[in-house]
Amino acid sequence: MLENNPGGVRYSDLFRKLAEVLPNVPPNTIHGTIWDLDKKNEQIIKPEKGLFILKKYTDVIIERKPDAGSNVHLPREISFYQSFADYLVQDLEECTKAISLGGNKFGDRWGTPDVFGVYKFSEADAVRPPVEIISAEIKTDANQLITAFGQVCAYKIFSHKVYLAVPKEADTGRIESLCARFGIGLILFNKNDAQDPKWEIRTRAVKNEPDYFYVNEYLQRLGEDCRSLF
Repeated sequence: MLENNPGGVRYSDLFRKLAEVLPNVPPNTIHGTIWDLDKKNEQIIKPEKGLFILKKYTDVIIERKPDAGSNVHLPREISFYQSFADYLVQDLEECTKAISLGGNKFGDRWGTPDVFGVYKFSEADAVRPPVEIISAEIKTDANQLITAFGQVCAYKIFSHKVYLAVPKEADTGRIESLCARFGIGLILFNKNDAQDPKWEIRTRAVKNEPDYFYVNEYLQRLGEDCRSLF
């Protein structure tokens, strides 16, 4: 597998494939055998958490960009917004409703979330806590991870939960560690296919208490978009 994947193989993908081709081997045996491959085999290295690669392929870790004259056209970032909004509602169940925002609807230098949603408890629930606000930032440019991290940190001032979505091929080791420290949810996706981004959760967002002064201020700026959520 490592020979056929110069860009490396994620631990979870390696385990899944081995479990398929070795159905009679107990899962715990596979886990116990592969978790420290880089220490057992000097030909294998681990450039970031959860990623194994053959040492001879280390030069290909850097993302290759298409030549200026090529006909490769990647989907625009905005084309992923609604798909991620649906993912938050249908797959993660972090929102009961979510909408695509983007642009500068908040009219604020701190930025506007690409996706904005709420989790509203059912009238049938015995205990109904206040509505939760969820914000998300999507970045297709792997070179903008620090900028994106700064943006999602700013969203925490008016959001109970915040998510950051970045390309799967990005160097996510450090950003994943930062997200875990700050309670930010991290999602990976395929930036080459807006129709099927294959959203993959790495860390769940941790709920925090926002500043309700800014909550009310930003909800007023949303106007009609806000009413559709509630």
